Amino acid sequence: MGRPLPDVLRVDWPANTAEPPAATLAALDRATEVLRTGGRVAIPTETVYGLAADALDEFAVDGIFRAKGRPATNPLIVHVADVAMAKSLAASWPEAAGRLAAALWPGPLTVVVPRGPDVPDIVTAGGPTVALRCPAHRLTRLLIARSGIPLAAPSANRSERVSPTTAHHVLEGLGDRVDLILDGGPCTQGIESTVVDCTVTPPRILRPGPLPRRRLEEALGGPVLGPDAPAGVADAPARSPGARARHYAPRTRLELRGDAVARVDELLRQGRRVGWLTTQVAEPAVRTLAANRDLVIVPMPDEPGAFAAALYAALHALDRRELDRIVVDEPPSGEEWHAIRDRLTRAAT
Repeated sequence: MGRPLPDVLRVDWPANTAEPPAATLAALDRATEVLRTGGRVAIPTETVYGLAADALDEFAVDGIFRAKGRPATNPLIVHVADVAMAKSLAASWPEAAGRLAAALWPGPLTVVVPRGPDVPDIVTAGGPTVALRCPAHRLTRLLIARSGIPLAAPSANRSERVSPTTAHHVLEGLGDRVDLILDGGPCTQGIESTVVDCTVTPPRILRPGPLPRRRLEEALGGPVLGPDAPAGVADAPARSPGARARHYAPRTRLELRGDAVARVDELLRQGRRVGWLTTQVAEPAVRTLAANRDLVIVPMPDEPGAFAAALYAALHALDRRELDRIVVDEPPSGEEWHAIRDRLTRAAT
């Protein structure tokens, strides 16, 4: 007989109130108890839900890897309440990290800095750097501050699968592999944070995310290099999560297509059941295809921020339909779409 499913506790904090409701504070206190005893708590952030454990407890962090089936070469991001906590986990605090944090924290930005002696090897995949983020979700920051615990927290899903943007996605994907879920509602950004290596000059983007390069360069007052190509050696430790060739993938095979209309038509003629994420719903050819009962069309926004916020929820929904294929329109070129192209390219690998 397996473990019971975790409790899902709703955590609210109305924008016009200085303090969270008593029920929310009680939920944070319960989460603190779980974390202090080495357990795993799913937490909301503005990007995706994270599977959190005490970053300074190697046995608790090992539980994250086991729950996700995550390779040991894939490092974790440590979530902090503020810059002071971040500096306590770093061997040094590069000027670039200071400028970026001052301008863009709290927010969807992760800085990679030299690792301090208190951070266990398992968190960094044995590497010399640690990835740190101060999330914009104020309830998660309050949890970290009240507990005094920096939280190692990758996305709360099985390794390589679509990241969760709701508490239901977490429960559906991890089940009894998590001890408690804090339900803070849907994530507003919808894709994982931008990761910047601040140990090199100029700093380099290791993973594109909601913050594009121009925002980083404005904060720094200088250049930022683009991301490297994905690592070619699967077993080598990485400096950033999300660098593996296959990631963010639904169970259903996904195709990223510049000729989506023709490809969907072809698949339907082959008798396949198809889900299609498209921004082209007003096109006559799309309306014609929409009459086919084997096609599920999900209209997507044509603005990159809104597209990103809706992407993972749409993939989760289509994955439940037991389709033969998911087709996604190839996003436009340009920096604002870079992170979305990155996620979809890896999902289609």
